[in-house]
Amino acid sequence: MDNEPVVLRPVDIVIQRVGEKLNAPSQLFSSISRVPDFLRKFNEKAYEPKMLAIGPYHHYQDHLSAFEKQKISYLHTLLNRTGSHYSDYVKVMWALEERARNCYGGSISLGKNEFVQMMLVDGCFIVEVIRKFGLPHLRGDDDPIFKQGWMLPHIARDMILLENQLPFFVLSQLFKLSEMPNIRRNESFLETILLFFNGILREKGCRRDVVYHYPITEIKYLLHLIHDIWLPSPAGVEADELHNHTVDRVHGFICSATEIQKAGIQFLKIRDDSLFDSKFENQNLIAYEQCSHDINLKHATHYIKFLKCLINSSKDAELLCCRGIIANSLGDDEVTAALFNNLCDCVVLDERFYCNRPRNRWMAELRQRHENLRAWLRHYYFSTRWAIISSVCGYFLLSTSAKSLSIKADKIKKVINVPCLSSPSK
Repeated sequence: MDNEPVVLRPVDIVIQRVGEKLNAPSQLFSSISRVPDFLRKFNEKAYEPKMLAIGPYHHYQDHLSAFEKQKISYLHTLLNRTGSHYSDYVKVMWALEERARNCYGGSISLGKNEFVQMMLVDGCFIVEVIRKFGLPHLRGDDDPIFKQGWMLPHIARDMILLENQLPFFVLSQLFKLSEMPNIRRNESFLETILLFFNGILREKGCRRDVVYHYPITEIKYLLHLIHDIWLPSPAGVEADELHNHTVDRVHGFICSATEIQKAGIQFLKIRDDSLFDSKFENQNLIAYEQCSHDINLKHATHYIKFLKCLINSSKDAELLCCRGIIANSLGDDEVTAALFNNLCDCVVLDERFYCNRPRNRWMAELRQRHENLRAWLRHYYFSTRWAIISSVCGYFLLSTSAKSLSIKADKIKKVINVPCLSSPSK
């Protein structure tokens, strides 16, 4: 009797499966997320690496496999320079594997052995390329990354993709392991990273006042650091803080670019300013903000919303391109306008909208022009009783003349449109 199989009722099976799900470890938020499909579908290439895979998400993509040899080459140079054995690095990565794996969302196909190898090879490459940028004497004479000018910008671009990240504690640990006492050291790993991206990113705006007080232990990964350090200017942030405490927070308020220009306001290209001062290039900043649950100010999302307000049609995109405000790499103004509008339909704004400040300047300018026009009319046409009478009479005469001309034009039109009567055929 004891050997007879236990037959579970259907309800017992469901109870068992629900219990298994409840007892399984759960992770509501992962620090390194995949780009949501609702963002990816509008411009999939913006979120995918072109040259190298970092982390597990794109590890097995065929078009990125060729760069693996370059990563191994950099690992060789790092070990030769430091005199360390690779087993020391493997042991440290092995101890960090579980913590690092938990930073990623969803299932990861890499087993523990492969995951540790990926952490070591990818992490050492990032540390080496950043270090070599700041210390040129460490570069080899035949290093293609620094010999061929096109490679480094593409590598930096892939390093700040949302799906192409390693946890920052992995990079920090590898940086410490590979330090050498006989080589001039930068102030810190953070300073080394910022030196690299300051030289690669075309935009200015690295906030030094933030860098010196930034808690390095709170950095999740490189994209997180770029988002937090490349902030709007201090004056812009302060003005935004003041504005958001004193006015209603309304998002759908800015007229299109062509409408603003018709009102007499000209668009001018800014120079040497912040990454966030009316510039937009990296959609991964938006994806990071949308996937992170602990961000108070979503600057990149605010700016895409701001540009969406300006770009309602292809004419708006054409105007901003001609003024140098945006660079249209898509080549088609219609496609550009559709991209901004579709992307904005998916993103979620918080209550604080950083772009209220330029809106206020424009509205103040329009109000001032309106007041100037009223003052001018009042001065020249309505300053005295006789001026008012004269203006009213002039308006009456002008209206009467226009109506008379319209009547005459209609009569002429009727005469011209009288059909010719053909003579009867014989």
